[in-house]
Amino acid sequence: MSSHGIRDRVAIVGMGCTRFDEHWDKSTDDLLIAAASEAMTSAGVQSDDLDAFWLGTMGSGYGGLTLSRALQLNYKPVTRNENYCVTGSDAFRNACYAVASGAYDTAMAIGVEKLKDSGYSGLVVPPPAHDGTDPALTAPSAFAMLAPAYAGRYGLSVDEMKNVLSRIAWKNHFNGARNPRAQFRKEVSIETIRNSPRVAGQLGIFDCSGVSDGSAAAIIVRAEEAHRYTEKPLYVKALSFVAGPAAGPSDPSFDYTTMAEVTRGAADAYAQAGVSDPRTELALAEVHDCFTPTELVLMEDLGFSPRGQAWKDVITGNFDLGGELPINPDGGLKSFGHPIGASGLRMLFECWLQLRGEAPPERALDSVAEGRTLALTQNLGGQPGACVNFISIVGTERS
Repeated sequence: MSSHGIRDRVAIVGMGCTRFDEHWDKSTDDLLIAAASEAMTSAGVQSDDLDAFWLGTMGSGYGGLTLSRALQLNYKPVTRNENYCVTGSDAFRNACYAVASGAYDTAMAIGVEKLKDSGYSGLVVPPPAHDGTDPALTAPSAFAMLAPAYAGRYGLSVDEMKNVLSRIAWKNHFNGARNPRAQFRKEVSIETIRNSPRVAGQLGIFDCSGVSDGSAAAIIVRAEEAHRYTEKPLYVKALSFVAGPAAGPSDPSFDYTTMAEVTRGAADAYAQAGVSDPRTELALAEVHDCFTPTELVLMEDLGFSPRGQAWKDVITGNFDLGGELPINPDGGLKSFGHPIGASGLRMLFECWLQLRGEAPPERALDSVAEGRTLALTQNLGGQPGACVNFISIVGTERS
Protein backbone atom coordinates (compact mmCIF):
# COMPACT_ATOMS: atom_id res chain seq x y z
CA MET A 1 0.00 0.00 0.00
CA SER A 2 1.33 3.43 -0.87
CA SER A 3 0.22 6.95 -1.70
CA HIS A 4 1.84 9.82 -3.54
CA GLY A 5 1.94 11.98 -0.42
CA ILE A 6 2.42 15.74 -0.13
CA ARG A 7 5.93 15.78 1.30
CA ASP A 8 7.17 19.31 2.06
CA ARG A 9 4.26 20.97 0.27
CA VAL A 10 2.63 22.35 3.43
CA ALA A 11 3.89 23.53 6.81
CA ILE A 12 2.58 24.09 10.32
CA VAL A 13 3.24 27.70 11.32
CA GLY A 14 1.21 28.01 14.53
CA MET A 15 -0.16 25.73 17.22
CA GLY A 16 -2.16 25.99 20.42
CA CYS A 17 -3.22 23.53 23.10
CA THR A 18 -5.28 23.90 26.26
CA ARG A 19 -4.60 22.01 29.41
CA PHE A 20 -6.43 18.67 29.27
CA ASP A 21 -8.45 18.43 32.46
CA GLU A 22 -11.87 18.22 34.07
CA HIS A 23 -12.97 21.59 32.76
CA TRP A 24 -16.26 21.88 34.65
CA ASP A 25 -16.02 25.67 34.49
CA LYS A 26 -15.37 25.86 30.73
CA SER A 27 -17.60 25.25 27.73
CA THR A 28 -16.76 23.78 24.35
CA ASP A 29 -16.66 27.36 23.05
CA ASP A 30 -14.17 28.36 25.75
CA LEU A 31 -11.82 25.53 24.84
CA LEU A 32 -12.06 26.19 21.11
CA ILE A 33 -11.38 29.91 21.61
CA ALA A 34 -8.38 29.22 23.85
CA ALA A 35 -6.69 26.73 21.49
CA ALA A 36 -7.47 28.74 18.35
CA SER A 37 -6.29 32.00 19.91
CA GLU A 38 -2.97 30.51 20.99
CA ALA A 39 -2.41 29.02 17.52
CA MET A 40 -3.26 32.29 15.76
CA THR A 41 -1.05 34.31 18.11
CA SER A 42 1.90 32.01 17.48
CA ALA A 43 1.44 32.41 13.72
CA GLY A 44 0.73 36.13 13.90
CA VAL A 45 -2.65 35.87 12.19
CA GLN A 46 -6.31 36.52 12.92
CA SER A 47 -9.29 34.42 11.93
CA ASP A 48 -10.01 36.67 8.94
CA ASP A 49 -6.56 35.76 7.58
CA LEU A 50 -7.47 32.06 7.42
CA ASP A 51 -9.24 30.68 4.38
CA ALA A 52 -10.84 27.51 5.76
CA PHE A 53 -11.28 25.46 8.92
CA TRP A 54 -11.52 21.78 9.78
CA LEU A 55 -13.02 20.86 13.16
CA GLY A 56 -12.56 17.44 14.72
CA THR A 57 -15.08 16.38 17.34
CA MET A 58 -17.06 13.26 18.05
CA GLY A 59 -19.67 14.42 20.53
CA SER A 60 -19.19 18.09 21.32
CA GLY A 61 -21.05 19.61 18.42
CA TYR A 62 -22.51 18.92 15.02
CA GLY A 63 -21.67 20.74 11.82
CA GLY A 64 -19.41 23.69 11.15
CA LEU A 65 -21.46 26.06 13.27
CA THR A 66 -19.83 24.53 16.38
CA LEU A 67 -16.65 26.36 15.45
CA SER A 68 -17.95 29.34 13.47
CA ARG A 69 -20.21 30.35 16.36
CA ALA A 70 -17.39 30.11 18.92
CA LEU A 71 -14.84 32.02 16.83
CA GLN A 72 -17.40 34.36 15.24
CA LEU A 73 -16.14 33.48 11.78
CA ASN A 74 -17.37 35.61 8.94
CA TYR A 75 -18.75 33.26 6.30
CA LYS A 76 -15.75 30.95 6.08
CA PRO A 77 -15.94 27.26 5.11
CA VAL A 78 -15.91 25.05 8.22
CA THR A 79 -15.92 21.25 7.89
CA ARG A 80 -16.64 19.00 10.85
CA ASN A 81 -14.71 15.68 10.93
CA GLU A 82 -15.40 12.51 12.91
CA ASN A 83 -13.34 9.33 12.57
CA TYR A 84 -13.23 7.49 15.91
CA CYS A 85 -10.14 8.35 17.96
CA VAL A 86 -8.39 9.56 14.80
CA THR A 87 -10.84 12.48 14.62
CA GLY A 88 -8.43 15.33 15.41
CA SER A 89 -5.71 13.87 13.21
CA ASP A 90 -8.17 13.48 10.35
CA ALA A 91 -9.10 17.15 10.63
CA PHE A 92 -5.40 17.94 10.32
CA ARG A 93 -5.02 15.57 7.35
CA ASN A 94 -7.89 17.16 5.46
CA ALA A 95 -6.69 20.70 6.15
CA CYS A 96 -3.22 19.77 4.87
CA TYR A 97 -4.61 18.25 1.69
CA ALA A 98 -6.78 21.31 1.05
CA VAL A 99 -3.80 23.64 1.23
CA ALA A 100 -1.55 21.29 -0.74
CA SER A 101 -4.15 21.09 -3.51
CA GLY A 102 -4.05 24.85 -3.97
CA ALA A 103 -7.68 25.28 -3.02
CA TYR A 104 -6.68 27.43 -0.04
CA ASP A 105 -3.54 29.27 1.03
CA THR A 106 -4.17 28.93 4.77
CA ALA A 107 -6.24 26.63 6.96
CA MET A 108 -6.82 25.76 10.58
CA ALA A 109 -7.28 22.25 11.95
CA ILE A 110 -8.74 22.18 15.44
CA GLY A 111 -10.06 19.44 17.70
CA VAL A 112 -12.17 19.60 20.83
CA GLU A 113 -14.08 17.37 23.21
CA LYS A 114 -16.00 17.92 26.44
CA LEU A 115 -16.27 14.34 27.68
CA LYS A 116 -16.74 15.26 31.33
CA ASP A 117 -20.02 17.02 30.55
CA SER A 118 -21.29 14.12 28.45
CA GLY A 119 -21.37 11.52 31.20
CA TYR A 120 -19.59 9.10 28.87
CA SER A 121 -16.08 7.70 28.93
CA GLY A 122 -14.67 6.64 25.61
CA LEU A 123 -16.92 6.97 22.57
CA VAL A 124 -19.76 9.39 23.09
CA VAL A 125 -22.38 8.03 20.70
CA PRO A 126 -24.43 4.79 20.71
CA PRO A 127 -22.97 1.98 18.57
CA PRO A 128 -24.61 1.52 15.17
CA ALA A 129 -26.52 -1.61 14.23
CA HIS A 130 -24.28 -4.44 13.04
CA ASP A 131 -24.46 -7.96 11.63
CA GLY A 132 -23.89 -9.77 14.91
CA THR A 133 -20.17 -10.47 14.43
CA ASP A 134 -19.15 -7.49 16.56
CA PRO A 135 -18.05 -8.91 19.93
CA ALA A 136 -19.49 -5.82 21.69
CA LEU A 137 -16.65 -5.63 24.19
CA THR A 138 -15.81 -2.56 26.21
CA ALA A 139 -12.63 -0.80 25.10
CA PRO A 140 -10.62 -2.04 28.12
CA SER A 141 -11.79 -5.60 27.49
CA ALA A 142 -10.88 -5.50 23.80
CA PHE A 143 -7.41 -4.06 24.35
CA ALA A 144 -6.78 -6.26 27.40
CA MET A 145 -6.57 -9.19 24.98
CA LEU A 146 -3.27 -7.83 23.68
CA ALA A 147 -1.45 -8.59 26.94
CA PRO A 148 -1.91 -12.37 27.28
CA ALA A 149 -1.57 -12.79 23.51
CA TYR A 150 1.81 -11.01 23.48
CA ALA A 151 3.01 -12.80 26.60
CA GLY A 152 1.98 -16.19 25.22
CA ARG A 153 3.67 -15.66 21.87
CA TYR A 154 6.95 -14.40 23.28
CA GLY A 155 7.21 -16.49 26.44
CA LEU A 156 6.58 -13.94 29.21
CA SER A 157 5.05 -15.01 32.49
CA VAL A 158 2.03 -13.18 33.87
CA ASP A 159 4.30 -11.44 36.38
CA GLU A 160 6.82 -10.41 33.72
CA MET A 161 4.06 -9.03 31.53
CA LYS A 162 2.65 -7.03 34.42
CA ASN A 163 6.10 -5.54 35.02
CA VAL A 164 6.33 -4.45 31.38
CA LEU A 165 2.88 -2.85 31.35
CA SER A 166 3.54 -1.14 34.68
CA ARG A 167 6.83 0.22 33.33
CA ILE A 168 4.98 1.80 30.38
CA ALA A 169 2.48 3.49 32.70
CA TRP A 170 5.28 4.61 35.02
CA LYS A 171 7.18 6.19 32.09
CA ASN A 172 4.21 8.13 30.80
CA HIS A 173 3.22 9.41 34.24
CA PHE A 174 6.86 10.41 34.85
CA ASN A 175 6.75 12.46 31.64
CA GLY A 176 3.32 13.92 32.36
CA ALA A 177 4.47 15.08 35.80
CA ARG A 178 6.74 17.48 33.90
CA ASN A 179 4.02 18.88 31.63
CA PRO A 180 1.80 21.73 32.86
CA ARG A 181 -0.85 20.91 30.21
CA ALA A 182 -1.36 17.30 31.35
CA GLN A 183 -4.39 16.25 33.35
CA PHE A 184 -2.41 14.00 35.69
CA ARG A 185 0.81 15.62 36.86
CA LYS A 186 2.12 13.24 39.50
CA GLU A 187 4.66 10.48 39.23
CA VAL A 188 3.19 7.10 40.17
CA SER A 189 5.32 4.29 41.57
CA ILE A 190 5.48 0.97 39.78
CA GLU A 191 4.25 -0.73 42.96
CA THR A 192 1.13 1.47 43.00
CA ILE A 193 0.53 0.77 39.32
CA ARG A 194 0.97 -2.98 39.75
CA ASN A 195 -1.43 -3.11 42.68
CA SER A 196 -4.16 -0.88 41.27
CA PRO A 197 -7.70 -2.33 41.05
CA ARG A 198 -8.42 -4.44 37.99
CA VAL A 199 -10.51 -3.06 35.15
CA ALA A 200 -10.39 -5.85 32.57
CA GLY A 201 -8.14 -8.89 32.24
CA GLN A 202 -4.65 -7.94 33.41
CA LEU A 203 -5.36 -4.22 33.10
CA GLY A 204 -5.57 -2.13 36.23
CA ILE A 205 -6.71 1.46 36.58
CA PHE A 206 -3.24 2.79 35.76
CA ASP A 207 -3.10 0.77 32.55
CA CYS A 208 -5.99 2.81 31.13
CA SER A 209 -6.06 6.37 29.83
CA GLY A 210 -8.27 8.85 31.63
CA VAL A 211 -11.29 10.88 30.63
CA SER A 212 -10.75 14.59 30.06
CA ASP A 213 -11.75 17.74 28.21
CA GLY A 214 -9.43 19.66 25.91
CA SER A 215 -8.71 21.36 22.60
CA ALA A 216 -5.72 21.76 20.30
CA ALA A 217 -5.22 23.56 16.99
CA ALA A 218 -2.76 23.91 14.12
CA ILE A 219 -2.41 26.48 11.33
CA ILE A 220 -1.29 25.15 7.95
CA VAL A 221 0.08 27.15 5.01
CA ARG A 222 1.88 26.44 1.74
CA ALA A 223 5.48 25.50 2.48
CA GLU A 224 6.97 28.25 0.37
CA GLU A 225 5.07 30.82 2.46
CA ALA A 226 5.94 29.35 5.87
CA HIS A 227 8.69 31.80 6.81
CA ARG A 228 6.27 34.69 6.45
CA TYR A 229 4.65 33.44 9.65
CA THR A 230 7.42 31.91 11.75
CA GLU A 231 11.17 31.36 11.72
CA LYS A 232 10.68 27.75 12.78
CA PRO A 233 7.91 26.03 10.79
CA LEU A 234 7.34 22.29 10.79
CA TYR A 235 7.06 20.76 7.34
CA VAL A 236 4.63 17.90 6.78
CA LYS A 237 6.58 14.91 5.50
CA ALA A 238 3.92 12.21 5.56
CA LEU A 239 0.23 11.68 6.20
CA SER A 240 -1.03 8.10 6.15
CA PHE A 241 -4.56 6.97 6.93
CA VAL A 242 -5.72 3.34 6.84
CA ALA A 243 -9.15 1.84 7.50
CA GLY A 244 -9.02 -1.94 7.86
CA PRO A 245 -11.67 -4.49 6.80
CA ALA A 246 -12.68 -4.97 10.48
CA ALA A 247 -12.35 -8.74 10.12
CA GLY A 248 -9.99 -9.37 13.04
CA PRO A 249 -12.46 -10.19 15.84
CA SER A 250 -14.10 -12.89 13.68
CA ASP A 251 -10.89 -14.15 12.01
CA PRO A 252 -9.40 -17.27 13.71
CA SER A 253 -5.93 -16.31 12.44
CA PHE A 254 -5.94 -12.91 14.17
CA ASP A 255 -3.68 -13.34 17.22
CA TYR A 256 -3.83 -9.92 18.93
CA THR A 257 -0.06 -9.34 18.77
CA THR A 258 -0.06 -7.01 15.77
CA MET A 259 -2.45 -4.67 13.96
CA ALA A 260 -2.18 -4.68 10.17
CA GLU A 261 -3.71 -1.21 9.98
CA VAL A 262 -0.68 0.13 11.85
CA THR A 263 1.98 -1.83 9.98
CA ARG A 264 0.54 -0.89 6.59
CA GLY A 265 0.13 2.75 7.60
CA ALA A 266 3.69 2.86 8.93
CA ALA A 267 5.11 1.45 5.69
CA ASP A 268 3.17 4.08 3.73
CA ALA A 269 4.26 6.95 6.01
CA TYR A 270 7.93 5.94 5.96
CA ALA A 271 7.87 5.68 2.17
CA GLN A 272 6.36 9.16 1.89
CA ALA A 273 8.89 10.69 4.28
CA GLY A 274 11.92 8.75 3.07
CA VAL A 275 12.48 7.15 6.49
CA SER A 276 14.33 3.83 6.45
CA ASP A 277 15.21 3.38 10.14
CA PRO A 278 12.60 5.08 12.33
CA ARG A 279 14.30 4.18 15.59
CA THR A 280 17.42 6.15 14.72
CA GLU A 281 15.94 8.82 12.45
CA LEU A 282 13.02 10.04 14.58
CA ALA A 283 13.62 12.42 17.46
CA LEU A 284 10.41 11.35 19.19
CA ALA A 285 7.11 9.62 18.65
CA GLU A 286 3.71 10.36 20.14
CA VAL A 287 1.61 7.19 20.00
CA HIS A 288 -1.89 6.14 20.97
CA ASP A 289 -1.36 4.67 24.44
CA CYS A 290 -5.07 4.23 25.20
CA PHE A 291 -4.00 1.20 27.23
CA THR A 292 -0.49 0.08 28.18
CA PRO A 293 -0.48 -3.09 26.03
CA THR A 294 -1.45 -0.94 23.04
CA GLU A 295 1.78 1.03 23.36
CA LEU A 296 3.76 -2.20 23.67
CA VAL A 297 2.35 -3.68 20.47
CA LEU A 298 2.71 -0.34 18.65
CA MET A 299 6.46 -0.30 19.32
CA GLU A 300 6.82 -3.34 17.08
CA ASP A 301 4.14 -2.42 14.53
CA LEU A 302 5.81 0.97 14.00
CA GLY A 303 9.22 -0.64 13.57
CA PHE A 304 10.76 0.79 16.72
CA SER A 305 11.59 -2.69 18.04
CA PRO A 306 12.04 -6.09 16.36
CA ARG A 307 9.22 -8.59 16.85
CA GLY A 308 9.22 -9.96 20.36
CA GLN A 309 11.75 -7.40 21.61
CA ALA A 310 9.68 -4.34 22.55
CA TRP A 311 9.15 -5.59 26.10
CA LYS A 312 12.93 -5.63 26.61
CA ASP A 313 13.25 -2.09 25.23
CA VAL A 314 10.55 -0.96 27.66
CA ILE A 315 12.28 -2.52 30.67
CA THR A 316 15.72 -1.14 29.74
CA GLY A 317 14.36 2.38 29.27
CA ASN A 318 15.04 2.79 25.55
CA PHE A 319 11.73 4.65 25.16
CA ASP A 320 12.14 6.86 28.24
CA LEU A 321 12.52 10.64 28.18
CA GLY A 322 16.30 10.26 27.97
CA GLY A 323 16.23 7.03 25.99
CA GLU A 324 17.26 6.17 22.46
CA LEU A 325 13.81 7.01 21.05
CA PRO A 326 11.55 8.91 23.48
CA ILE A 327 7.94 7.75 23.26
CA ASN A 328 5.18 10.05 24.51
CA PRO A 329 7.52 12.59 26.11
CA ASP A 330 4.52 14.78 26.94
CA GLY A 331 2.91 12.02 29.01
CA GLY A 332 0.66 10.52 26.35
CA LEU A 333 -2.99 9.61 26.77
CA LYS A 334 -2.04 8.16 30.15
CA SER A 335 -1.29 11.62 31.54
CA PHE A 336 -3.55 13.74 29.33
CA GLY A 337 -6.66 11.60 29.12
CA HIS A 338 -8.36 11.24 25.78
CA PRO A 339 -10.78 13.95 24.62
CA ILE A 340 -11.30 12.21 21.32
CA GLY A 341 -11.41 15.14 18.91
CA ALA A 342 -8.33 16.80 20.40
CA SER A 343 -5.84 13.99 21.06
CA GLY A 344 -4.23 13.80 17.61
CA LEU A 345 -3.56 17.52 17.50
CA ARG A 346 -2.27 17.43 21.08
CA MET A 347 0.33 14.90 19.91
CA LEU A 348 1.39 17.27 17.14
CA PHE A 349 1.68 20.07 19.68
CA GLU A 350 4.37 18.12 21.53
CA CYS A 351 6.26 17.63 18.26
CA TRP A 352 5.91 21.39 17.67
CA LEU A 353 7.45 22.20 21.05
CA GLN A 354 10.22 19.61 20.95
CA LEU A 355 11.45 20.13 17.39
CA ARG A 356 11.40 23.93 17.77
CA GLY A 357 13.41 23.71 21.00
CA GLU A 358 10.56 25.13 23.07
CA ALA A 359 9.92 22.24 25.44
CA PRO A 360 10.78 23.05 29.07
CA PRO A 361 14.26 21.96 30.18
CA GLU A 362 12.94 19.10 32.31
CA ARG A 363 11.33 17.58 29.20
CA ALA A 364 13.78 18.65 26.48
CA LEU A 365 15.10 15.71 24.46
CA ASP A 366 18.70 14.72 23.85
CA SER A 367 17.64 13.35 20.47
CA VAL A 368 16.69 16.86 19.33
CA ALA A 369 19.86 18.39 20.76
CA GLU A 370 21.86 15.75 18.87
CA GLY A 371 20.35 16.88 15.58
CA ARG A 372 17.40 14.64 14.80
CA THR A 373 14.77 16.68 12.96
CA LEU A 374 11.76 14.36 12.51
CA ALA A 375 8.84 13.41 14.75
CA LEU A 376 5.96 10.98 14.35
CA THR A 377 2.39 10.91 15.65
CA GLN A 378 0.10 7.88 15.58
CA ASN A 379 -3.59 7.47 16.42
CA LEU A 380 -5.85 4.49 16.14
CA GLY A 381 -9.58 4.21 16.67
CA GLY A 382 -11.79 1.16 17.11
CA GLN A 383 -10.39 -2.04 18.56
CA PRO A 384 -7.65 -4.56 17.77
CA GLY A 385 -8.48 -6.18 14.46
CA ALA A 386 -11.13 -3.61 13.55
CA CYS A 387 -9.65 -0.15 13.57
CA VAL A 388 -8.63 2.93 11.66
CA ASN A 389 -5.09 4.22 11.93
CA PHE A 390 -3.34 7.54 11.22
CA ILE A 391 0.35 8.39 11.12
CA SER A 392 1.98 11.75 10.49
CA ILE A 393 5.66 12.63 10.19
CA VAL A 394 6.76 16.24 10.51
CA GLY A 395 10.19 17.84 10.40
CA THR A 396 12.10 21.09 10.70
CA GLU A 397 13.93 20.90 7.36
CA ARG A 398 12.47 21.17 3.87
CA SER A 399 14.20 18.98 1.32
